[in-house]
Amino acid sequence: MKVLRGYKTELDLNDRQRTACLRHAGAARFAYNWGLQRKLDAYQAGQPTPTAIDLHRELNALKQTELDWMYEVSKCAPQEALRDLDRAFAHFFRRVQLKKQSQLNGPAGFPRFKSRKRGIGSFRLTGRIRVFEDRIQLPRLGQLRLKERGYLPITSPGPDPAADAKILSATVSERAGRWFVSLQVELEMPDPIPAQGAPLGVDLGVQTLAACSDTTTYANPKALQAAQQQLRRLQGQFARQQPGSRNREKTRRKIARLHHRISNIRQDALHQATSRIVAKTKPAAERPRVVVIEDLNVSGMLQNHHLAQAIADVGLYEFGRQVTYKAAWAGSEVLVADRWYPSSKRCSQCGTVKDTLGLSERVYECVCCGLVIDRDLNAACNLAQLAPTASSAGSHTQCPVEACREACAASRTVVSLVQPGRTRKQVLGPTAYPKSKDDGGQEHAVKAVII
Repeated sequence: MKVLRGYKTELDLNDRQRTACLRHAGAARFAYNWGLQRKLDAYQAGQPTPTAIDLHRELNALKQTELDWMYEVSKCAPQEALRDLDRAFAHFFRRVQLKKQSQLNGPAGFPRFKSRKRGIGSFRLTGRIRVFEDRIQLPRLGQLRLKERGYLPITSPGPDPAADAKILSATVSERAGRWFVSLQVELEMPDPIPAQGAPLGVDLGVQTLAACSDTTTYANPKALQAAQQQLRRLQGQFARQQPGSRNREKTRRKIARLHHRISNIRQDALHQATSRIVAKTKPAAERPRVVVIEDLNVSGMLQNHHLAQAIADVGLYEFGRQVTYKAAWAGSEVLVADRWYPSSKRCSQCGTVKDTLGLSERVYECVCCGLVIDRDLNAACNLAQLAPTASSAGSHTQCPVEACREACAASRTVVSLVQPGRTRKQVLGPTAYPKSKDDGGQEHAVKAVII
């Protein structure tokens, strides 16, 4: 199967190359702002709105008179910026239609002018792009050194021509003083062997990043919370310094580097957790055939200002996005439970649903069957029960909920999986974990299947 994949790595630029990248980024930013102003003028004058092709023709005519400095950069930088402008307007009109249908609560997002104060930005190049082991060759920029060797797919002639990949575009961006290149590559990958392992329910949270129905948990690094004291000190120092001074600029760069480090820590934790969940490198019998996640209303959860910072520090939407595409590469299916499915309030043993369940209740106690289990583990087991049964899937793999209960019944203990120091053990009888009964409403709780 053909897969569009992105590769991003850091560049090792000298002063001349850094200046050339700044010129390209400035040209792309100028073309975007110029095209946006032209569209606004045409709309106010009652004329047809020019497309990216029309704007590019006008820009080429201006190069010969007023904008001769644009000959110093590649033609792809302003051309791709105008295409991005067209896509921005297309997304704006799409969101306007969603608001008319009452399917969107936020703003429609009209395209805004880009400012140098909000960042240097990026530019995209197309055409002849060649990748070597330790460098990359881009149009008008020449060969640029890479800080990481052997990561990008090599396209230069080699002993294995079949391993070459088709590079569609290269995007060069800057963040916190560091330059990166991102390649959009079209790869031919073999069809994955369908996974045959037990279904896996994944419950996301703040205390624990993810709790799985097989009792596996993934810690939340809480990168923003860990750097909060240092960030508060630097921002206070930045506010007291004289605007326009060199010391203020140095402090701004320190804050940018700290935010970049926080983002990297969060992304690393998400990639490691999602990769281990789909278990792409394991045999088909050990990979979960279905991964069940929740459809969380992240924007609504952020309205709670007491928890907004902690929720935003997790990256809930990014977790679901990574699980979706990684599961497709591993031959697994992703099942998205309905947003109103009571995974936390429902007992995974008898199916009883509690009326209320406070956030401080980290241990779930069922008043009907006497089940005492960790709150996140109980939610993960409920999500795993939404997956198709082993018989309907054509295999006889044991359900992870049953495996979890049998393991707990054998040890006669239930261990809370939240934090060290908050572990709770409850001695239970051998009848505390009977086999689960089918819930007649489970099929209605499934919202979508994403392959």
